[in-house]
Amino acid sequence: MKVGIIGVGGIATNRHIPALQTIEDVEVYGVYDVNQVRATEVAASFAIPFIANSESELFAQVDAVVICTPNKFHHQSVLQALQAGKHVFCEKPMAITNAEAVEMEKAASEGKNVLQIGYHYRFKKEALAAKKLIQTGEIGDPLVIRVEGMRRRKVPGWGVFINKDLQGGGCLMDYGCHLLDLALWLVDYPEIESVHGQTYELVSRHEDQVNEWGAYDATKIDVEDHATAYITFKNGATMLFETSWAANVPSDKETISISGTTGGLNVFPLAMNKASSGMMSTMNADWIAGESNEGIAQARNFVNACLGREESLVKPNEAQQVTSIIEQIYEASKK
Repeated sequence: MKVGIIGVGGIATNRHIPALQTIEDVEVYGVYDVNQVRATEVAASFAIPFIANSESELFAQVDAVVICTPNKFHHQSVLQALQAGKHVFCEKPMAITNAEAVEMEKAASEGKNVLQIGYHYRFKKEALAAKKLIQTGEIGDPLVIRVEGMRRRKVPGWGVFINKDLQGGGCLMDYGCHLLDLALWLVDYPEIESVHGQTYELVSRHEDQVNEWGAYDATKIDVEDHATAYITFKNGATMLFETSWAANVPSDKETISISGTTGGLNVFPLAMNKASSGMMSTMNADWIAGESNEGIAQARNFVNACLGREESLVKPNEAQQVTSIIEQIYEASKK
């Protein structure tokens, strides 16, 4: 299977190309980037034989494409790739707007090609194990989901992460979406009743910046650095969600905690708590089977889905729901 890469920035060179090149039956055959100098450098670094002058030229040479462009271009590139009859892996988020995501999901559902969105947190061993525990009824019916994706003073000082026109948003679009998707997937994407949210962009705009992830122009940042949400579901469950690039907290924190009717679990690190037989107990996982590199696990799943060997773990309709919730959080924050 020949794969082409559209957009050869850091996510392509640090995750997708190396992961794909570990898989049998796969050749990373071509690249395309608007920056042809960069495309040429990446092709040489990874021994990729073909450098395309356009996306359509790349489509003609490969069976599947991996889209690693800024968020603004996901919609157009995915639709064009699907129309060209290619399998498509697109980096998260699916799109900037829900309307775009709906159109992408519709295009995928009407064809026979795979469309997978890059929510790689699902492929973490802890996440896969947590999913099995919930599916086997270990915690009963999920009631309350608590999600925290918190970084202390780590606004990305590289790339286009703080450019709203190209990215559509900040920490919510870039980081929080991963944990939001994972939490929803763990509880089988229940139907949403309401979304209440608030975004903040004050901390990252202070002129006297202390930032661990490089320098940036505080006068030009126009995306949120902190977001909170309270989500209710039609089955009665609720979610408390918070994410930040630049929080004034003691340390980074990445947590999904789910309380159910008969037990509860934390995902990072994986632990399950129960109460029965006159005692309260907590089970910690000493070892979890599976692929330790979620980037490789994700790439393998995409390739196997393209070859008809297994189902894609990330369905387009689920990724579309993440985009819908993000849009609702932004809208709620304007009120």
